[in-house]
Amino acid sequence: MASSRRPTTAQDLLRTVQSIEPEYKPLPGYENKEMMTRFGLCMDECYPGLYIGDIGAAKNKEYLKMVGVTHVLNTAQGNKFAMVDTEADYYNDVGIRYKGLKLLDVPSANIAQHFEDGANFIEEALSNGGKVLVHCFMGISRSATIACAFLMLKRNMGAIEAISTLRKNRAIYPNDGFLSQLADLDNRLRSERGTL
Repeated sequence: MASSRRPTTAQDLLRTVQSIEPEYKPLPGYENKEMMTRFGLCMDECYPGLYIGDIGAAKNKEYLKMVGVTHVLNTAQGNKFAMVDTEADYYNDVGIRYKGLKLLDVPSANIAQHFEDGANFIEEALSNGGKVLVHCFMGISRSATIACAFLMLKRNMGAIEAISTLRKNRAIYPNDGFLSQLADLDNRLRSERGTL
């Protein structure tokens, strides 16, 4: 674990991910096997009003409306392999606000360029009493990284606390490059806040 006397490293964050076993908490509708089969999606509330999920969750507008989701942040927008081909017009009929980020789940992808925009979109949803689904293809790397950045930028959490908060509720596992970028963000914020 990182101490206040040294910078956070990607290894610190990886150890945090590996040390926490998520707790399964069924969402509304999951208590009943028929509903699970009908909806066929995977998402978890990882922070009040903030859900992380996969392509199945993103594509199921009926379920999103049922649980009160008002905003969707697609961190894997596109039509290639491991991307999710939704756009704003996909959600028009159910009144869900949409933002899409074109990101590949590869360590060399510059996800940090989207930290502020993603955090602002999530904050807009939550501060207006809404709920937001942040998703990618599987809901473990791209979406989790943006959700973590939100907790760091808007809820003043350190990277370890943010990752722990999410990991307790979902089996997130950001790739090594994304962990490095979260560590860099953590060190910048700690320096600005005078805690490094």
